[in-house]
Amino acid sequence: MNQIDLNGKIAVVTGGAQGIGLAVARRLIASGATVSLWDMNAELLDSAVESLGAGASAIPVNITDYAAVAAATAAVEGTLGSLDILVHSAGIAGKNAPMDEYDLDEWRRVIDIDLTGAFHVNRAVLPGMKARNYGRIVNIASIAGKEGNPNAAAYAAAKAGVIGMTKAVGKECAAYDIAINAVTPATAKTRILDELKPEFIDYMLSRIPRGRFLEVEEAASMIAWLVSQENSFTTASVFDLSGGRATY
Repeated sequence: MNQIDLNGKIAVVTGGAQGIGLAVARRLIASGATVSLWDMNAELLDSAVESLGAGASAIPVNITDYAAVAAATAAVEGTLGSLDILVHSAGIAGKNAPMDEYDLDEWRRVIDIDLTGAFHVNRAVLPGMKARNYGRIVNIASIAGKEGNPNAAAYAAAKAGVIGMTKAVGKECAAYDIAINAVTPATAKTRILDELKPEFIDYMLSRIPRGRFLEVEEAASMIAWLVSQENSFTTASVFDLSGGRATY
């Protein structure tokens, strides 16, 4: 494992209690960062902090509630001293159905969590980063945001929105030492698979030239560099984690 220097950096990882978020938190701590995990599941948060050790703390946060996100941001900055890094991993897959049959409330739920939640978290952390003239943000989108997946229009639309938002805000903050990028994973071996129908999982696997799902540690490796000081030029960009599936 390559050593990334994050000594003295303070990071927030949303969705950090499990999956890609937890793997990222583990890699950031191994690189010297102090990490605050944000997640809705308080029980999983406790287990995650226990497994990560002294470099980790946790705040239960519902990212659809901007007041809660702002309060969590203030708590991190007040207790840990700064907020240098954001890895936004929280999200849901949503239900599978053709668009003409898609439940209206489920559409709103997916957009609210996966897109509006991303906006809330980015909006809350940016003022402090601008004031300190330093920050690194990685928003975890999805290959579905580039290519779309049938019977998952809400998820694809939300993740395409995350990509567009990242490109826009990355340009807005280019005059600061703030790098804001997105990654587009193919399906990873996480609990998000529990939300999906077996035939949909088989479809997604068949689309990956590598012939396997993403390992969460592979995502963490790319993200650890993107949030490091070495990533001093690239911003408003999208990095592929699709195992060869991406066509652009």
